[in-house]
Amino acid sequence: MKNPTTNVDINKKVSAMNYYAYRMMIRENADNHILKCRQLFHQYIVDMYAKIESEKLLYIRLNQVKLCSEEYIHLRDAVVNYGNLSELGKMVILPSTFTGSPRHMHEYAQDAMTYVRAYGRPDFFHHIYMQPSMG
Repeated sequence: MKNPTTNVDINKKVSAMNYYAYRMMIRENADNHILKCRQLFHQYIVDMYAKIESEKLLYIRLNQVKLCSEEYIHLRDAVVNYGNLSELGKMVILPSTFTGSPRHMHEYAQDAMTYVRAYGRPDFFHHIYMQPSMG
């Protein structure tokens, strides 16, 4: 990372996501050749997204102790139910902050039930009648 005013190197780590976001920005008085490549640009975005997601998963897998995964009840249930630990594979617990993980989806389901409890079941016709009339 460089200081933009002095162009001197800064001893600071930058995440991959920030780096790729920086590469895609539009700047005045500078051509960004990545943005001009259309379908190749789309492929670049998909590849970088996959790379960032795999780096997140690797971090989660390597830092299970820091993430307190031994406290999760599902891990304890697996040990109790299966008994023989030598036959169990290495379990990696995904935190609820990881989009698409079972815990993340469980939080969304709980939020949806909270909305239903507060506002009632969703109804297509209710939505239509609640819109302001055009006329």
